[in-house]
Amino acid sequence: MADRSLRGMRLGSQSLQSEEGVVFSPRSIATYRSEDGSTFEVTFAEEAEVPEKWMSPKSGKEGVLLESDGTPVEQAHVETKAPRTHWDMLLERRTRAELEELLEERLQYLRARRGKQSIAS
Repeated sequence: MADRSLRGMRLGSQSLQSEEGVVFSPRSIATYRSEDGSTFEVTFAEEAEVPEKWMSPKSGKEGVLLESDGTPVEQAHVETKAPRTHWDMLLERRTRAELEELLEERLQYLRARRGKQSIAS
């Protein structure tokens, strides 16, 4: 029995599905150029927003998006507003003198409370 081979399809090596009737989603190809001058292409869905920079899969260097004529896409620089910190928001509501007064009141309260706890223990 060991001399005979099993007949039939090889399991796992071939698919029974065909690509007949399959409609692929529309795609667009973006070309990027890295600092060393090498170019590479990345495929995106047609409705996807194409980023201006992409990492090269071969070299790992960052590439810049190219126009169809081969010139780099001009990057739109957006000025970002500095994030407001808690301190900034606090200064919008109170003056520095008011804050110092509140701090002093709170410190007095905590010192008085600490004094009562040391007496009780």
